[in-house]
Amino acid sequence: MLGRWSILCVAVVLLHVSSARDLRTVTEPKIPQTCTVLKATSGDETTTIQNALDKCAKGKAVELSSGTFSSGPLTIPSGVSLLVNSGATLKAIPNPALYDEGKKTCGTLDNYGVGCKPFITIRGATGSGIYGKGTIDGQGGETMTGKSESWWKLAASAKSKNNFQNNPKLIQVNDSSDITLYQITLKNSPFYHVSTSKTYGLTVWGITIDTPATARNTDGVDPMGSQNVTIANCKIATGDDNVAIKAMDAPSAHISVLNNHFGTGHGMSIGSEVTYGASDVTVSGLTLSGTTNGLRIKSNTFRGGLVTGVTYTNVCMINVKHPIFLDMKYGKVTGKLTPTFRNISFNNIKVLTKGDFTFDGLSDSNPVEVTLKDVHINKKSKWIATNAKITGTYEEDATGSSCGNAGNQ
Repeated sequence: MLGRWSILCVAVVLLHVSSARDLRTVTEPKIPQTCTVLKATSGDETTTIQNALDKCAKGKAVELSSGTFSSGPLTIPSGVSLLVNSGATLKAIPNPALYDEGKKTCGTLDNYGVGCKPFITIRGATGSGIYGKGTIDGQGGETMTGKSESWWKLAASAKSKNNFQNNPKLIQVNDSSDITLYQITLKNSPFYHVSTSKTYGLTVWGITIDTPATARNTDGVDPMGSQNVTIANCKIATGDDNVAIKAMDAPSAHISVLNNHFGTGHGMSIGSEVTYGASDVTVSGLTLSGTTNGLRIKSNTFRGGLVTGVTYTNVCMINVKHPIFLDMKYGKVTGKLTPTFRNISFNNIKVLTKGDFTFDGLSDSNPVEVTLKDVHINKKSKWIATNAKITGTYEEDATGSSCGNAGNQ
């Protein structure tokens, strides 16, 4: 529907902005002192790096000084960090046998897709991190050892055959607290770049993720079942969700996504797995350029749960196909869980190019409930609202070729 638009909501639920964020006081991280400095050789560095990590004193970091380090899977102990300096690159050796979980399925297709260890694991840790202006390269596009295809080609085959690829994630954080990723560049992950589970206190600050848009299932940062999370001042371009907040095994809450720039990818997402609920999320100061989706909340009756207390503020988008996409029937997968999207607020949103805006609730009795304030879209856009209760207005007056000071450049 074109022109000025307004729908009154039957009941307005006030958003308590003070709680819709990371409850910690988060400031720019400081790089820890080093316990040892490693120099690259031309061989497999797995044992050398792991031994250094295991021997490092808590509160300090193993430093990779310069050159190219090749390694298999690594585990960062509690209280210890990895520092990858500017000029240093840590490459994941593309050999499925190194990552296999014991059933010889890593690097193959099956009905599960859980046959690989991550490249870097942080588990049961407090105060660990990954720092530095260097690069961690997952080598997702390189031919796997003993295979004729890359991790990414395996992922593409999984899509065409309707099953799952067994590919390693780049960084996995489980059951941990006070974890930091700072300044590091991540690229070419075979699967998700950063994924967390049941982690309380996560700071992702000033990192860069740079992976081709064609690399399937290469999410940028995925806080899953995690709380008190800040993702700030990052640049993320990848082949799937730039950020995806999920709640598959525990609630996700008190999450701040601040002053970031998203390039190619599937946008700022919540879901589709929200079984345990996602709440108290602030997204502020975000620029999206060339993403498939902009601000997206997705679920269905197979993975549904409560999504509430979500605030989007100061967001600018350009060349985004689906600038706002809220869908309770995502993927047309059904089950016995009920998704609920309510108390969702959009404030000072500018969408400079045409796109499709979708608000698709489950039913008349379970609609998408949102509030709009100072929302500006391109007049050539398409607005679709089904089973939606929307308070506020939008204006069809947004134009331009650059976000300028809007959002975060």
